[in-house]
Amino acid sequence: MAVAALVSLQPLCFSNSIATGRTRHKPWLPTKTIILNPQKKAHLCPISCSSSSSSSSTSQSPETNAETAESCVNLGLSLFSKGRVKDALVQFDTALSLDPNPVEAQAALYNKACCHAYRGEGKKAADCLRTALRDYNLKFGTILNDPDLASFRALPEFKELQEEARLGGEDIGYSFRRDLKLIGEVQAPFRGVRRFFSVALSAAAGISLFFTVPRLLRAIEGGDDAPDLIETAENLAINIGGIIVFIALFLWDNKKEEEQLAQISRDETLSRLPLRLSTNRIVELVQLRDTVRPVILAGQKETVSLAIQKAERFRTDLLRRGVLLVPVIWGEGRAPQIEKKGFGLAPKAAAALPSIGEDFEKRAQSITAKSKLKSEIRFKAEVVSPSEWERWIRDQQKSEGVTPGEDVYLILRLDGRVRRSGKGMPDWQQIVQELPPMEALLSKLER
Repeated sequence: MAVAALVSLQPLCFSNSIATGRTRHKPWLPTKTIILNPQKKAHLCPISCSSSSSSSSTSQSPETNAETAESCVNLGLSLFSKGRVKDALVQFDTALSLDPNPVEAQAALYNKACCHAYRGEGKKAADCLRTALRDYNLKFGTILNDPDLASFRALPEFKELQEEARLGGEDIGYSFRRDLKLIGEVQAPFRGVRRFFSVALSAAAGISLFFTVPRLLRAIEGGDDAPDLIETAENLAINIGGIIVFIALFLWDNKKEEEQLAQISRDETLSRLPLRLSTNRIVELVQLRDTVRPVILAGQKETVSLAIQKAERFRTDLLRRGVLLVPVIWGEGRAPQIEKKGFGLAPKAAAALPSIGEDFEKRAQSITAKSKLKSEIRFKAEVVSPSEWERWIRDQQKSEGVTPGEDVYLILRLDGRVRRSGKGMPDWQQIVQELPPMEALLSKLER
């Protein structure tokens, strides 16, 4: 949700660096002009507002008790952080009715969408985000990166909103691909140097070949001043061989780079896949980094169920090693999903402070309370959007030369990368021997 730097329970005072006289209605989708700078943290200042859902102190002066859009947004943030989602929604609605400026309207709409997403109201969340994107210059990358919207990103409404944004020319989350080459260079720092020398030496061999061919013709014709035929033929062979070798090295480097970029892209996709923990909380896999070692079991229902039963025998040892079972049943993603309505358990309180716009990796480590997250993690998690999981696993199978659809398992490292994989189901005793306990030095190095 919107900027979550609540210090000592003091509400936020938004820094409004944009003129309020600015036109609020913009064409779909907005240009690169940013109304709310995602990387700029809001200033903190004590503000109090009166509300039927809050127990404000009666000792405040009349001026500070005046209800404003800004104060209602701040109060709504505070209520959401305490799990009072319904009361927070009232405050955000009130803020929108008080003639907010563009910054306040964007914050109110975005936070309202997060509340609806928390309550499982995907259509209402999409409507709020659509308005914020169209009229108040909200960036789609913010929607992609907020852990509070992880459950919304698993809904069909998100796919529809993403497609609308794509047709409108908005960056819908694939900008990380522009940075893949930079990541690849970090992982293979000498590839560029090898390419340079391959091209340079190939060019040198080509130039030498250009002058050697006429010399060879002269050597074949013979004469007093003709060069030695054998020596010239050897030079020609060396030049041709050099060109072939250096071009082959250049093409090999290109192929390796494409494979590496494809793997980095799959790793990024994997980090975005959503899971439902035992407390019914939905998180993305990236939020579990440094906390668990997910073991993905993909296959037919009977095979996966049998593997989970066998894992129960080693439950204690596997938990000490941070293992989290993630079963993926083939074909489950194509089954019609029945929306549960009516009676049921009330959703849990929000486990993460609302936030907007800060670096996603940083937020995944700091805003998501690691201690609370650990207490929510049990032995097994449920996949959300099974079709997305199944698509990723099939892509991974193709990259490793495995027939898509076979029963496979994948063991992830603490940093989220694939540790190893194999056909069939894993040998749990071997995994217990292979993985170090979470408190061991090797586990700390793996982070």
